[in-house]
Amino acid sequence: MALYPTSAFTRDPFFRDPFAAMRRLQDEFDRAFVPRSAGYAQAGFPAVNMWQGEHSIALTAELPGFKADDIDIQVKEDTLTISGQRSAPEVGEKAVWHLRERPTGKFARTIRLPFRVDAESVEARFRDGVLEIELQRPAEDRPRRIAVKSA
Repeated sequence: MALYPTSAFTRDPFFRDPFAAMRRLQDEFDRAFVPRSAGYAQAGFPAVNMWQGEHSIALTAELPGFKADDIDIQVKEDTLTISGQRSAPEVGEKAVWHLRERPTGKFARTIRLPFRVDAESVEARFRDGVLEIELQRPAEDRPRRIAVKSA
């Protein structure tokens, strides 16, 4: 005997996976409202890791196939924007694409930082397709320890 009786209800995929409806709704929302530009989804490219130290933030972004000159970084208060462009490869006039999965065109990703940063002290390095950015908190915004005097 089956654990659950077989019916039209139990054969419904939403009965077996209660989150399927939410994923489908999220996919439809993304298709309708997430802006796309020449193949890049604005919300998720490039893939980013970010961590915070005591007075700084470190960030890495994966940008395979790009050159350092293709990447632009802008910082304003607590917002970091990474943007750039990848040109389409030049192929012969009579070439026919059989598979084309690497997007080309412009991209931009804006990330809100956990605190204001000093735009003058930002350091960026690009090596082996990975962009590394280090951002410092301004000295005037750093927490200060206040000595308590006894009366």
